[in-house]
Amino acid sequence: MRRPVPLILLLGPLLVAGCTTDSAAPAATPSAPAATPSPTVAAVDYAAWEAGRSTPVADPVYPARGTDAVDVLHYDLALEWAPSTTTLTGTATLRIRPVKDASNLVLDFMPYQLDGVTLDGATVPGTVAKEKLTVSAPVVADKPVTLVVTYHGRPRTTPMPSHRKDTEALGLTLTKEGGLWTMQEPFGAFTWYPANDQPSDEALYDIRVTVPAGWSAIASGTPAGQSGTTFTYRSTDPVATYLTTLAVGKYQKLTATGPRGVPLTFWYRKGADDKLLPYLKKSPQYLAWLEKKFGPYPFPSGGVVVVDSASGMETQQMITMGRKIENTTARRDRWGSDLLHEYTHQWFGNSVTPTTWTDLWLNEGWAKYAQDLYTQETLKLSEASLDRYLREGDAVLRKKLGPPGRPDPKRFAEGNVYLCPAAMLREIHRELGDKAFFALARAWVQDQRNTQQDRASFIAFVNKQTGRDFTALINAWLDSKTTPKKIAVG
Repeated sequence: MRRPVPLILLLGPLLVAGCTTDSAAPAATPSAPAATPSPTVAAVDYAAWEAGRSTPVADPVYPARGTDAVDVLHYDLALEWAPSTTTLTGTATLRIRPVKDASNLVLDFMPYQLDGVTLDGATVPGTVAKEKLTVSAPVVADKPVTLVVTYHGRPRTTPMPSHRKDTEALGLTLTKEGGLWTMQEPFGAFTWYPANDQPSDEALYDIRVTVPAGWSAIASGTPAGQSGTTFTYRSTDPVATYLTTLAVGKYQKLTATGPRGVPLTFWYRKGADDKLLPYLKKSPQYLAWLEKKFGPYPFPSGGVVVVDSASGMETQQMITMGRKIENTTARRDRWGSDLLHEYTHQWFGNSVTPTTWTDLWLNEGWAKYAQDLYTQETLKLSEASLDRYLREGDAVLRKKLGPPGRPDPKRFAEGNVYLCPAAMLREIHRELGDKAFFALARAWVQDQRNTQQDRASFIAFVNKQTGRDFTALINAWLDSKTTPKKIAVG
Protein backbone atom coordinates (compact mmCIF):
# COMPACT_ATOMS: atom_id res chain seq x y z
CA MET A 1 0.00 0.00 0.00
CA ARG A 2 1.21 3.51 -0.73
CA ARG A 3 3.13 5.08 2.07
CA PRO A 4 1.57 8.13 3.79
CA VAL A 5 4.74 10.08 4.60
CA PRO A 6 6.70 11.04 1.44
CA LEU A 7 10.31 12.18 1.49
CA ILE A 8 9.36 15.06 -0.75
CA LEU A 9 7.58 16.60 2.23
CA LEU A 10 11.02 17.63 3.45
CA LEU A 11 9.83 20.97 2.10
CA GLY A 12 6.71 20.92 4.27
CA PRO A 13 5.24 19.44 7.48
CA LEU A 14 4.71 15.73 8.11
CA LEU A 15 1.17 14.66 7.31
CA VAL A 16 -0.74 12.25 9.54
CA ALA A 17 -3.79 10.43 8.20
CA GLY A 18 -7.37 10.43 9.52
CA CYS A 19 -10.17 7.79 9.22
CA THR A 20 -12.83 6.31 6.91
CA THR A 21 -15.06 3.28 7.41
CA ASP A 22 -18.12 1.66 5.97
CA SER A 23 -21.01 -0.42 7.25
CA ALA A 24 -20.65 -4.15 7.86
CA ALA A 25 -22.38 -6.77 5.74
CA PRO A 26 -25.70 -8.48 6.58
CA ALA A 27 -25.59 -11.16 9.25
CA ALA A 28 -26.59 -14.25 7.29
CA THR A 29 -27.99 -15.80 4.11
CA PRO A 30 -30.08 -18.91 3.48
CA SER A 31 -28.27 -22.20 3.75
CA ALA A 32 -27.26 -24.28 0.76
CA PRO A 33 -29.06 -27.60 0.22
CA ALA A 34 -28.55 -30.52 2.60
CA ALA A 35 -26.09 -33.30 1.84
CA THR A 36 -26.70 -35.87 -0.89
CA PRO A 37 -24.73 -39.04 -1.69
CA SER A 38 -21.49 -38.47 -3.57
CA PRO A 39 -21.35 -39.48 -7.22
CA THR A 40 -18.36 -41.28 -8.59
CA VAL A 41 -15.64 -38.63 -8.93
CA ALA A 42 -12.48 -38.99 -10.94
CA ALA A 43 -9.28 -38.87 -8.92
CA VAL A 44 -7.73 -35.42 -8.73
CA ASP A 45 -3.98 -34.92 -9.04
CA TYR A 46 -3.40 -32.30 -6.36
CA ALA A 47 0.32 -32.33 -7.14
CA ALA A 48 -0.53 -29.93 -9.97
CA TRP A 49 -1.05 -27.24 -7.33
CA GLU A 50 1.89 -28.10 -5.06
CA ALA A 51 3.36 -24.63 -5.66
CA GLY A 52 0.37 -23.26 -3.76
CA ARG A 53 1.21 -25.20 -0.61
CA SER A 54 1.67 -23.03 2.49
CA THR A 55 1.99 -23.39 6.24
CA PRO A 56 -0.93 -21.26 7.49
CA VAL A 57 -0.44 -19.41 10.78
CA ALA A 58 -3.23 -17.88 12.86
CA ASP A 59 -2.85 -14.12 12.54
CA PRO A 60 -2.44 -12.43 15.97
CA VAL A 61 -3.38 -8.97 14.71
CA TYR A 62 -6.67 -9.94 13.05
CA PRO A 63 -7.51 -13.34 14.55
CA ALA A 64 -11.09 -13.27 13.23
CA ARG A 65 -9.75 -13.44 9.66
CA GLY A 66 -8.50 -16.64 8.15
CA THR A 67 -7.68 -19.94 9.80
CA ASP A 68 -4.65 -22.14 10.31
CA ALA A 69 -6.85 -25.24 9.83
CA VAL A 70 -6.80 -25.17 6.01
CA ASP A 71 -4.25 -24.53 3.28
CA VAL A 72 -5.85 -23.46 0.01
CA LEU A 73 -3.66 -24.69 -2.84
CA HIS A 74 -5.60 -23.20 -5.76
CA TYR A 75 -8.54 -20.90 -6.42
CA ASP A 76 -10.43 -21.21 -9.70
CA LEU A 77 -12.86 -18.30 -9.94
CA ALA A 78 -15.45 -18.09 -12.71
CA LEU A 79 -17.23 -14.75 -12.28
CA GLU A 80 -19.85 -12.79 -14.18
CA TRP A 81 -20.74 -9.15 -13.59
CA ALA A 82 -24.10 -7.66 -14.60
CA PRO A 83 -23.96 -3.84 -14.21
CA SER A 84 -27.67 -3.43 -14.94
CA THR A 85 -28.62 -5.39 -11.81
CA THR A 86 -25.32 -4.93 -9.90
CA THR A 87 -25.17 -8.69 -9.51
CA LEU A 88 -22.00 -10.72 -9.19
CA THR A 89 -22.43 -14.40 -10.02
CA GLY A 90 -19.61 -16.76 -9.13
CA THR A 91 -18.44 -20.33 -9.14
CA ALA A 92 -15.41 -20.75 -6.88
CA THR A 93 -13.54 -24.04 -7.04
CA LEU A 94 -11.01 -24.37 -4.21
CA ARG A 95 -8.40 -27.12 -3.97
CA ILE A 96 -7.80 -27.38 -0.23
CA ARG A 97 -5.31 -29.26 1.92
CA PRO A 98 -6.82 -29.58 5.41
CA VAL A 99 -4.12 -28.96 8.00
CA LYS A 100 -6.13 -30.54 10.82
CA ASP A 101 -8.85 -33.15 11.19
CA ALA A 102 -12.10 -31.23 11.49
CA SER A 103 -15.87 -31.73 11.40
CA ASN A 104 -16.27 -28.84 8.95
CA LEU A 105 -14.49 -26.34 6.71
CA VAL A 106 -14.62 -22.64 7.62
CA LEU A 107 -13.58 -19.85 5.24
CA ASP A 108 -14.07 -16.08 5.10
CA PHE A 109 -16.96 -15.08 2.82
CA MET A 110 -19.38 -12.21 2.39
CA PRO A 111 -23.07 -13.14 2.79
CA TYR A 112 -24.01 -13.76 -0.85
CA GLN A 113 -26.91 -16.01 -1.76
CA LEU A 114 -25.51 -19.55 -1.88
CA ASP A 115 -26.73 -21.48 -4.93
CA GLY A 116 -24.85 -24.67 -4.16
CA VAL A 117 -21.95 -26.19 -2.24
CA THR A 118 -20.21 -29.47 -3.10
CA LEU A 119 -17.24 -31.24 -1.56
CA ASP A 120 -15.54 -33.79 -3.81
CA GLY A 121 -18.66 -33.82 -5.97
CA ALA A 122 -21.18 -34.40 -3.18
CA THR A 123 -23.71 -31.73 -2.25
CA VAL A 124 -23.08 -30.67 1.35
CA PRO A 125 -24.68 -28.16 3.75
CA GLY A 126 -23.21 -24.68 3.66
CA THR A 127 -24.16 -21.54 5.54
CA VAL A 128 -22.85 -17.98 5.56
CA ALA A 129 -23.06 -15.84 8.69
CA LYS A 130 -20.94 -13.02 10.09
CA GLU A 131 -18.62 -13.07 7.07
CA LYS A 132 -17.86 -16.79 7.47
CA LEU A 133 -18.77 -19.73 5.23
CA THR A 134 -19.20 -22.99 7.15
CA VAL A 135 -19.26 -26.20 5.14
CA SER A 136 -20.67 -29.02 7.26
CA ALA A 137 -18.60 -31.99 6.13
CA PRO A 138 -15.69 -33.75 7.84
CA VAL A 139 -12.14 -33.44 6.49
CA VAL A 140 -8.91 -35.25 7.30
CA ALA A 141 -5.51 -33.61 7.75
CA ASP A 142 -3.35 -33.73 4.61
CA LYS A 143 -6.08 -35.39 2.53
CA PRO A 144 -6.85 -32.72 -0.10
CA VAL A 145 -10.44 -31.97 -1.10
CA THR A 146 -12.20 -29.98 -3.82
CA LEU A 147 -14.77 -27.44 -2.63
CA VAL A 148 -17.11 -25.81 -5.17
CA VAL A 149 -19.27 -22.86 -4.12
CA THR A 150 -21.77 -21.21 -6.45
CA TYR A 151 -23.29 -17.89 -5.39
CA HIS A 152 -24.74 -14.59 -6.51
CA GLY A 153 -25.59 -11.19 -5.06
CA ARG A 154 -24.72 -7.53 -4.79
CA PRO A 155 -21.15 -6.87 -3.59
CA ARG A 156 -20.64 -5.18 -0.25
CA THR A 157 -17.57 -3.81 1.48
CA THR A 158 -16.23 -4.36 4.99
CA PRO A 159 -14.77 -1.69 7.35
CA MET A 160 -11.11 -0.66 7.14
CA PRO A 161 -9.33 -0.83 10.55
CA SER A 162 -7.35 2.39 10.11
CA HIS A 163 -7.47 6.16 10.61
CA ARG A 164 -5.78 7.02 7.30
CA LYS A 165 -7.51 9.68 5.23
CA ASP A 166 -6.55 8.06 1.93
CA THR A 167 -8.27 4.73 2.49
CA GLU A 168 -11.81 3.57 1.87
CA ALA A 169 -13.88 0.61 3.00
CA LEU A 170 -12.27 -2.70 2.06
CA GLY A 171 -13.30 -5.11 -0.64
CA LEU A 172 -15.33 -5.09 -3.83
CA THR A 173 -16.59 -1.56 -4.44
CA LEU A 174 -19.25 -0.38 -6.91
CA THR A 175 -18.63 2.67 -9.09
CA LYS A 176 -21.20 5.24 -10.16
CA GLU A 177 -20.94 3.89 -13.72
CA GLY A 178 -21.75 0.34 -12.62
CA GLY A 179 -18.18 -0.93 -12.56
CA LEU A 180 -16.16 -2.60 -9.83
CA TRP A 181 -12.80 -2.30 -8.12
CA THR A 182 -11.26 -3.65 -4.96
CA MET A 183 -8.47 -3.06 -2.47
CA GLN A 184 -8.27 -5.51 0.43
CA GLU A 185 -5.31 -5.02 2.73
CA PRO A 186 -5.34 -6.42 5.41
CA PHE A 187 -8.45 -8.37 4.35
CA GLY A 188 -11.48 -8.12 2.07
CA ALA A 189 -10.90 -10.72 -0.67
CA PHE A 190 -13.82 -12.53 0.94
CA THR A 191 -16.13 -9.80 -0.39
CA TRP A 192 -15.96 -11.42 -3.83
CA TYR A 193 -14.92 -15.06 -3.32
CA PRO A 194 -14.66 -17.56 -0.43
CA ALA A 195 -11.11 -17.26 0.90
CA ASN A 196 -8.71 -18.07 3.68
CA ASP A 197 -8.14 -14.35 4.05
CA GLN A 198 -4.79 -14.05 5.80
CA PRO A 199 -1.25 -13.50 4.47
CA SER A 200 0.29 -16.85 5.43
CA ASP A 201 -1.93 -18.93 3.12
CA GLU A 202 -0.77 -18.22 -0.42
CA ALA A 203 -2.28 -20.07 -3.38
CA LEU A 204 -2.29 -20.35 -7.16
CA TYR A 205 -5.14 -18.70 -9.11
CA ASP A 206 -7.15 -18.93 -12.30
CA ILE A 207 -9.64 -16.09 -12.68
CA ARG A 208 -12.21 -15.78 -15.49
CA VAL A 209 -14.53 -12.78 -15.57
CA THR A 210 -17.42 -12.32 -18.02
CA VAL A 211 -18.69 -8.77 -18.57
CA PRO A 212 -21.08 -7.06 -21.03
CA ALA A 213 -19.88 -6.01 -24.48
CA GLY A 214 -17.85 -2.80 -24.32
CA TRP A 215 -16.63 -3.51 -20.79
CA SER A 216 -13.26 -4.90 -19.67
CA ALA A 217 -12.36 -7.09 -16.70
CA ILE A 218 -8.94 -6.87 -15.09
CA ALA A 219 -7.54 -9.18 -12.42
CA SER A 220 -4.26 -10.05 -10.75
CA GLY A 221 -1.96 -12.53 -12.49
CA THR A 222 -0.78 -12.95 -16.06
CA PRO A 223 -3.29 -12.22 -18.84
CA ALA A 224 -4.25 -15.59 -20.34
CA GLY A 225 -6.47 -14.50 -23.20
CA GLN A 226 -9.92 -13.21 -23.99
CA SER A 227 -12.82 -15.22 -25.43
CA GLY A 228 -15.74 -13.04 -26.39
CA THR A 229 -16.34 -10.89 -23.32
CA THR A 230 -14.65 -13.29 -20.91
CA PHE A 231 -11.23 -12.19 -19.65
CA THR A 232 -8.86 -14.78 -18.14
CA TYR A 233 -5.90 -14.36 -15.78
CA ARG A 234 -3.55 -16.94 -14.26
CA SER A 235 -1.10 -16.83 -11.35
CA THR A 236 1.52 -19.57 -11.43
CA ASP A 237 3.38 -17.95 -8.53
CA PRO A 238 1.56 -18.20 -5.18
CA VAL A 239 -0.51 -15.17 -4.17
CA ALA A 240 -1.76 -14.01 -0.77
CA THR A 241 -5.48 -13.16 -0.80
CA TYR A 242 -4.83 -9.50 -0.01
CA LEU A 243 -2.75 -9.26 -3.19
CA THR A 244 -5.53 -10.29 -5.57
CA THR A 245 -7.50 -7.67 -7.45
CA LEU A 246 -10.58 -7.30 -9.65
CA ALA A 247 -11.71 -4.28 -11.67
CA VAL A 248 -14.51 -3.96 -14.22
CA GLY A 249 -15.20 -0.87 -16.31
CA LYS A 250 -15.05 0.74 -19.72
CA TYR A 251 -11.28 0.74 -19.87
CA GLN A 252 -8.67 1.44 -22.52
CA LYS A 253 -5.62 -0.83 -22.71
CA LEU A 254 -2.02 0.24 -23.22
CA THR A 255 0.92 -2.16 -23.45
CA ALA A 256 4.67 -1.78 -22.97
CA THR A 257 7.77 -3.89 -22.45
CA GLY A 258 9.77 -3.86 -19.24
CA PRO A 259 13.32 -5.00 -18.50
CA ARG A 260 14.32 -8.33 -20.06
CA GLY A 261 11.18 -8.29 -22.19
CA VAL A 262 8.66 -8.48 -19.33
CA PRO A 263 5.21 -7.63 -20.80
CA LEU A 264 3.36 -4.78 -19.12
CA THR A 265 -0.34 -3.90 -19.45
CA PHE A 266 -1.98 -0.67 -18.30
CA TRP A 267 -5.73 -0.14 -17.98
CA TYR A 268 -7.14 3.39 -17.80
CA ARG A 269 -10.28 5.36 -18.64
CA LYS A 270 -9.91 7.70 -21.58
CA GLY A 271 -10.36 11.30 -20.51
CA ALA A 272 -10.51 10.67 -16.79
CA ASP A 273 -7.00 9.22 -16.56
CA ASP A 274 -5.16 10.88 -19.45
CA LYS A 275 -2.97 12.95 -17.11
CA LEU A 276 -1.67 9.74 -15.53
CA LEU A 277 -0.43 8.20 -18.79
CA PRO A 278 3.07 9.75 -18.51
CA TYR A 279 3.57 7.96 -15.18
CA LEU A 280 2.26 4.64 -16.50
CA LYS A 281 4.63 4.94 -19.46
CA LYS A 282 7.55 5.41 -17.05
CA SER A 283 6.96 1.90 -15.68
CA PRO A 284 9.86 0.33 -17.63
CA GLN A 285 12.13 3.03 -16.18
CA TYR A 286 10.91 2.37 -12.63
CA LEU A 287 11.39 -1.37 -13.02
CA ALA A 288 14.85 -0.98 -14.53
CA TRP A 289 15.90 1.13 -11.53
CA LEU A 290 14.48 -1.43 -9.11
CA GLU A 291 16.16 -4.34 -10.89
CA LYS A 292 19.54 -2.66 -10.48
CA LYS A 293 18.94 -2.54 -6.74
CA PHE A 294 17.09 -5.81 -6.04
CA GLY A 295 17.63 -8.16 -8.96
CA PRO A 296 15.20 -9.45 -11.61
CA TYR A 297 11.51 -8.60 -11.42
CA PRO A 298 10.01 -11.72 -9.84
CA PHE A 299 6.96 -12.37 -12.05
CA PRO A 300 6.26 -13.17 -15.73
CA SER A 301 4.21 -10.00 -16.33
CA GLY A 302 3.23 -6.72 -14.73
CA GLY A 303 0.79 -3.90 -15.07
CA VAL A 304 -1.43 -1.24 -13.53
CA VAL A 305 -5.18 -0.67 -13.37
CA VAL A 306 -6.41 2.81 -12.42
CA VAL A 307 -9.48 2.95 -10.14
CA ASP A 308 -11.58 5.50 -8.22
CA SER A 309 -9.51 5.44 -5.04
CA ALA A 310 -7.34 7.86 -3.11
CA SER A 311 -4.74 5.18 -2.47
CA GLY A 312 -2.65 2.55 -4.23
CA MET A 313 -2.15 -1.16 -3.66
CA GLU A 314 0.61 -3.55 -4.72
CA THR A 315 -1.74 -6.23 -6.02
CA GLN A 316 0.38 -8.99 -7.57
CA GLN A 317 1.34 -8.46 -11.22
CA MET A 318 -1.47 -5.89 -11.64
CA ILE A 319 -1.03 -2.88 -9.37
CA THR A 320 -4.24 -1.09 -8.35
CA MET A 321 -3.65 2.67 -8.41
CA GLY A 322 -6.15 5.32 -7.33
CA ARG A 323 -6.69 8.20 -9.71
CA LYS A 324 -7.47 10.37 -6.65
CA ILE A 325 -3.96 10.18 -5.19
CA GLU A 326 -2.95 13.78 -4.64
CA ASN A 327 -0.47 14.83 -7.31
CA THR A 328 0.16 18.56 -7.20
CA THR A 329 3.21 20.66 -7.95
CA ALA A 330 3.89 20.93 -4.22
CA ARG A 331 3.97 17.15 -3.93
CA ARG A 332 6.56 16.87 -6.74
CA ASP A 333 5.37 13.85 -8.73
CA ARG A 334 3.47 12.10 -5.92
CA TRP A 335 1.54 9.72 -8.23
CA GLY A 336 4.65 8.48 -10.01
CA SER A 337 6.56 8.15 -6.74
CA ASP A 338 3.75 6.10 -5.23
CA LEU A 339 3.66 3.91 -8.34
CA LEU A 340 7.35 3.13 -7.85
CA HIS A 341 6.52 2.26 -4.23
CA GLU A 342 3.92 -0.28 -5.39
CA TYR A 343 6.34 -1.74 -7.94
CA THR A 344 8.88 -2.21 -5.14
CA HIS A 345 6.31 -4.32 -3.31
CA GLN A 346 6.40 -6.86 -6.13
CA TRP A 347 9.71 -7.90 -4.54
CA PHE A 348 9.04 -6.93 -0.91
CA GLY A 349 5.62 -8.20 0.17
CA ASN A 350 4.50 -10.07 -2.93
CA SER A 351 7.41 -12.37 -3.75
CA VAL A 352 8.49 -12.43 -0.09
CA THR A 353 5.36 -12.12 2.05
CA PRO A 354 5.01 -11.56 5.82
CA THR A 355 3.71 -14.57 7.71
CA THR A 356 1.37 -12.41 9.82
CA TRP A 357 0.36 -8.75 9.95
CA THR A 358 2.68 -8.25 12.92
CA ASP A 359 5.46 -7.93 10.35
CA LEU A 360 3.84 -5.51 7.92
CA TRP A 361 7.00 -3.42 8.46
CA LEU A 362 8.84 -6.02 6.33
CA ASN A 363 6.77 -4.92 3.35
CA GLU A 364 6.43 -1.22 3.95
CA GLY A 365 9.86 -0.47 5.37
CA TRP A 366 11.63 -1.76 2.26
CA ALA A 367 9.18 -0.15 -0.17
CA LYS A 368 9.37 3.18 1.66
CA TYR A 369 13.17 3.13 1.77
CA ALA A 370 13.44 2.26 -1.93
CA GLN A 371 11.05 5.10 -2.71
CA ASP A 372 13.10 7.53 -0.63
CA LEU A 373 16.32 6.45 -2.34
CA TYR A 374 14.71 6.98 -5.75
CA THR A 375 13.44 10.42 -4.71
CA GLN A 376 16.85 11.33 -3.30
CA GLU A 377 18.55 10.28 -6.52
CA THR A 378 16.14 11.97 -8.93
CA LEU A 379 15.92 15.21 -6.95
CA LYS A 380 19.63 15.13 -6.06
CA LEU A 381 18.99 15.46 -2.34
CA SER A 382 21.93 15.20 0.05
CA GLU A 383 22.69 12.26 2.32
CA ALA A 384 22.27 14.57 5.30
CA SER A 385 18.78 15.64 4.20
CA LEU A 386 17.66 12.00 3.92
CA ASP A 387 19.12 11.17 7.34
CA ARG A 388 17.44 14.19 8.92
CA TYR A 389 14.07 13.46 7.30
CA LEU A 390 14.03 9.83 8.46
CA ARG A 391 15.13 10.47 12.02
CA GLU A 392 12.85 13.47 12.55
CA GLY A 393 9.91 11.65 10.99
CA ASP A 394 10.62 8.55 13.06
CA ALA A 395 10.48 10.57 16.28
CA VAL A 396 7.09 12.07 15.40
CA LEU A 397 5.47 8.82 14.24
CA ARG A 398 6.89 6.63 16.99
CA LYS A 399 5.52 9.03 19.62
CA LYS A 400 2.07 9.17 18.01
CA LEU A 401 1.61 5.58 16.82
CA GLY A 402 4.09 3.47 18.77
CA PRO A 403 6.91 1.24 17.51
CA PRO A 404 6.49 -0.48 14.12
CA GLY A 405 7.04 -4.01 15.46
CA ARG A 406 3.95 -3.81 17.66
CA PRO A 407 1.15 -2.63 15.35
CA ASP A 408 -2.18 -1.47 16.73
CA PRO A 409 -5.00 -3.50 15.07
CA LYS A 410 -7.13 -0.34 14.94
CA ARG A 411 -4.43 1.64 13.09
CA PHE A 412 -3.50 -0.61 10.20
CA ALA A 413 -0.79 0.62 7.81
CA GLU A 414 -0.32 4.03 9.40
CA GLY A 415 2.94 5.94 9.16
CA ASN A 416 5.03 4.13 11.78
CA VAL A 417 5.19 0.84 9.81
CA TYR A 418 6.53 2.75 6.78
CA LEU A 419 8.98 5.39 7.89
CA CYS A 420 10.29 3.85 11.12
CA PRO A 421 11.54 0.59 9.53
CA ALA A 422 12.84 2.63 6.58
CA ALA A 423 14.93 4.55 9.13
CA MET A 424 16.14 1.19 10.49
CA LEU A 425 17.16 0.08 6.98
CA ARG A 426 18.98 3.38 6.62
CA GLU A 427 21.06 2.49 9.69
CA ILE A 428 21.87 -0.95 8.27
CA HIS A 429 22.74 0.67 4.93
CA ARG A 430 25.10 3.13 6.55
CA GLU A 431 26.73 0.34 8.56
CA LEU A 432 27.30 -1.91 5.53
CA GLY A 433 27.86 0.52 2.68
CA ASP A 434 26.21 0.37 -0.75
CA LYS A 435 27.74 -2.84 -2.10
CA ALA A 436 27.03 -5.05 0.92
CA PHE A 437 23.63 -3.49 1.64
CA PHE A 438 22.22 -4.06 -1.85
CA ALA A 439 23.78 -7.53 -1.94
CA LEU A 440 21.81 -8.22 1.24
CA ALA A 441 18.59 -6.80 -0.25
CA ARG A 442 18.96 -8.81 -3.48
CA ALA A 443 19.69 -12.01 -1.59
CA TRP A 444 16.69 -11.52 0.69
CA VAL A 445 14.17 -11.29 -2.16
CA GLN A 446 15.86 -13.60 -4.67
CA ASP A 447 16.86 -16.47 -2.35
CA GLN A 448 13.50 -16.53 -0.54
CA ARG A 449 11.22 -16.03 -3.52
CA ASN A 450 7.62 -17.20 -3.00
CA THR A 451 7.98 -17.69 0.76
CA GLN A 452 6.50 -16.21 3.92
CA GLN A 453 8.90 -14.63 6.42
CA ASP A 454 8.91 -12.88 9.81
CA ARG A 455 11.14 -10.87 12.12
CA ALA A 456 13.10 -13.87 13.38
CA SER A 457 13.87 -15.16 9.89
CA PHE A 458 14.85 -11.65 8.74
CA ILE A 459 17.28 -11.18 11.62
CA ALA A 460 18.77 -14.63 11.05
CA PHE A 461 19.15 -13.90 7.33
CA VAL A 462 20.80 -10.51 7.88
CA ASN A 463 23.25 -11.94 10.40
CA LYS A 464 24.17 -14.89 8.18
CA GLN A 465 24.44 -12.82 5.01
CA THR A 466 26.64 -10.13 6.58
CA GLY A 467 28.60 -12.25 9.05
CA ARG A 468 27.74 -9.68 11.74
CA ASP A 469 25.17 -9.47 14.51
CA PHE A 470 22.43 -6.93 13.79
CA THR A 471 19.99 -8.45 16.30
CA ALA A 472 20.11 -5.64 18.84
CA LEU A 473 19.87 -2.92 16.20
CA ILE A 474 16.86 -4.45 14.43
CA ASN A 475 14.98 -5.24 17.65
CA ALA A 476 15.60 -1.76 19.02
CA TRP A 477 14.27 -0.07 15.89
CA LEU A 478 11.20 -2.31 15.85
CA ASP A 479 10.37 -2.16 19.56
CA SER A 480 11.63 1.10 21.03
CA LYS A 481 9.11 3.78 22.01
CA THR A 482 11.62 6.46 21.05
CA THR A 483 14.07 6.78 18.15
CA PRO A 484 17.10 4.60 18.97
CA LYS A 485 20.50 6.14 19.43
CA LYS A 486 23.59 4.69 17.78
CA ILE A 487 23.62 0.92 18.39
CA ALA A 488 26.83 -1.07 18.13
CA VAL A 489 26.79 -3.98 15.69
CA GLY A 490 28.71 -7.16 16.49
